[in-house]
Parts: sequence; structure tokens; C-alpha cells
Amino acid sequence: MTHDIHIVGGGLAGSEAAWQLAEAGFKVRLSEMRGSGEKTPAHQTEGLAELVCSNSFRSDDAEANAVGLLHQEMRTLGSLILAQADRHRVPAGSALAVDRDGYSQGVTDALANHPNVTLVRERVDSLPEGPAILATGPLTAPALAEAIGGATGAEALAFFDALAPIVYRDSIDMDVAWFASRWDKGETKDYINCPLTKEEYLAFHAGLIEGEKTPFKEWEKDTPYFEGCMPIEVMAERGVDTLRYGPMKPVGLDDPRTGRWPYAVVQLRQDNAQGSLWNIVGFQTKLKHSEQVRLFRTIPGLQNAEFARLGGLHRNTFIKSPELLDPTLRLKNRPNLRFAGQITGCEGYIESAAVGLLAGRFAAAELRGETLAPPPPETALGALLGHITGAATAETYQPMNVNFGLFPPIPGRTKKADRKRMYTDRGRTALAEWLNSPPPAMPAA
Repeated sequence: MTHDIHIVGGGLAGSEAAWQLAEAGFKVRLSEMRGSGEKTPAHQTEGLAELVCSNSFRSDDAEANAVGLLHQEMRTLGSLILAQADRHRVPAGSALAVDRDGYSQGVTDALANHPNVTLVRERVDSLPEGPAILATGPLTAPALAEAIGGATGAEALAFFDALAPIVYRDSIDMDVAWFASRWDKGETKDYINCPLTKEEYLAFHAGLIEGEKTPFKEWEKDTPYFEGCMPIEVMAERGVDTLRYGPMKPVGLDDPRTGRWPYAVVQLRQDNAQGSLWNIVGFQTKLKHSEQVRLFRTIPGLQNAEFARLGGLHRNTFIKSPELLDPTLRLKNRPNLRFAGQITGCEGYIESAAVGLLAGRFAAAELRGETLAPPPPETALGALLGHITGAATAETYQPMNVNFGLFPPIPGRTKKADRKRMYTDRGRTALAEWLNSPPPAMPAA
């Protein structure tokens, strides 16, 4: 099948972009190197849109959370990623978490069976000459990364991203651990909680500091961590109580054996539909595997833990998007190329998919001979896009999750308790107006 546009990369961004274009009636060639004999340091399967770290798309609260608003906007725009996430949802309180294998298979099947999509398992080493979207992610193959570097004329930035361990549910001691909501917020009890006394916590903290870590490769040295996915041992190095105010915060969690809050707590979240796999929340790490098994089994309730996956760390790269991309994600000096996903410098599953959605829609409009205006900055999509394509300073540009700090401020003085709802109400109104605006025609060449 001849194609109208070439998408390189079958992660969340590339999959979403392919879906948007295919649904708009355009023929898509979707190239994914996994399945062609190629691998990456982080992926484990050949499935499209594989989730390599957490199985959570974070908050699904569209009334008071910027991520939840982004979910809502993407559902409104017919997102494949959100449709499959909803279909394969697992309990996680107010968060949207998924059975990672069922979800990835659902995305793969939807695209492989779409009449407008040709899924090709191949490694692409050079930049396409025709219309294309590069969504190769933070682990772009070396030859293509070199070609991108040559086209951008700028060095890519880099940071480390980390994987949290996954535990088999039947190996958790529920005589010690108990179910509760995240920090006892809400009525559902979707998290398993493992309590630590002060002595147990201090010993665990010391073990993180002293534990043997996997050494960095030469090309990984001097690469900064991303604050939103900090390895737990790096957090521990910042102070003895840092973890107790972060992923091991015990606030609101009454241990049913004592009726009191523990000194610290380790929480696990369901990772698959069967409830047989649970990931340790916030425990991404570079500890050696043997050290992880030894140390994590000192956590009460996990003394007999069996691990389906241990933690890990990999390098991510991204381009200086505010300097290199135009407002519709085109490379300024090669406008046939658009970028999407984590390679643009967004951070997070849903943010990557959102940028893929926008890239797909911008490309579809261009193929129709139209110009699609970027979504308003009052929307979650527009706020994220604005950060990537110009609102941030290129020299200090760092990966960013969507958050209300990217939105235009609410004018006037408002109560803090009302502000989040004002952001989301304003965002919904702005999205509706954007969707109802007729697209202008492209100027004549």
C-alpha cells in the first residue's frame, strides 16, 4: 500500500499519531524496529505502545487535576491510547492504571487491523524525504539519532529514566500488609501498604545508601536525572527523612494491627487485570538486581517477595524543541518532518501520547490543504504544546509533565480551593471553542 505519511516509532506517540491520521482517511506507514530483530535497553515485548515503567497514566480527575483534564481532552478527540486504557483499566483509586499487556495488545491490534495502516517491523536509519512524524522516543536507534542531530544542528540533551520493581501478589504477606487508598484518600482501597517502624526504616534507608549500584556506561556519565522519576537511592541521599515525605509517606494510613500511622510505608499498586502483579510505587532504582532482592525483602510484608521484574535505569534523550520546532511540531529547517512524544522533551506516558495526537492532527490538516491552529493555551493540550514549542527557554529546557503551572494564570484573586476547578472549567470551554472554529485554508504556495 502506498502511503500519504510515514510515522517512525510505535510507542505511545507514534501509535496515537498513526490512529489520528488513519481515522482521518490517510494511508499511514508505521515503522517499528522492535519485531525486526532489534531491541532497546528498556522494552521487553514487541507490542506497540508498550509501557516500560509504571502502569499508571496518573490522575483521571478532570475537575481538579491537569493530567485528568488532558485525559478528558484526548477522549474528546478520539484518542486510541485513552480508549484502550479505559478498556484495560485496573483498580487504582482516582488514577487511571492499566493491565499493561492487555493494553499494549489492544493498541497493536487496533492499528494492525486498520485498513489505512501498514505496520512494518523495520529499523529506519535515515530521515524520510516525504511527510513524516518522528516518534522514536528517548531510545532512538544510533544511526537515526545521528541523522536527527545532523538535521537539527544541535546536541540532544539527556536524562535518566527508571523502572520500578514488580512483585507477584501471592508472595506478599497480607498478615502484615493491608489494603487502603493512596494515603487514605477516597473510599476505594486500591493500594497494598507495607508498614515500617523507625528502626526498620533507618536500616532500609542505610541499605539504599550503601547498596551496590549498576555502574554507568561511559556515555551515560554526567547525564542528569529527571526529577519526576528519581531513583529511590538518589532520593535517600538527599536526607534521612526525604523518603518519608515522598513515596514512603505514612500520612493517613492507619495500620489495622496498631490503629496508628506507621513510621513509614511502602505502597504497591495493581499492575495487571488479574491482580497477580503489583508494582512498588516510587521505587525506580539503579541498585544491582541481587541488592534489590535482598533489600526489598527487608520490608515488612515483602519478606518472601517474588519479583516479576526488578528495577532498572536507562538513558533518555530529547531535542531542544523550543528552539527547533514550530507551533505545529514541524522541524523549522525541514518542515516535512514533525516530532512527537518524549523526544520532544515532554515527560510521561499521557503527555507523549498527547503530543502524538497533536502531531497527527496537524499533519492530517496539512495533507488536506488546511491549517489547524494550535489548541488554546487554556487547554491542557495547548499548555503542553506551548511549553514544548516556545514557552520554555531552550537553553534551560527540561522534560515536563503537564501541570497547571503551564497554563495562563487565572486572573484576579481567587481562593486556592477554587483555582483548580477554574482552570479545568476554563479549559473545557476553550477546547469546545477550538473544536467549533472552522479551519482556515493554507496560503497559496
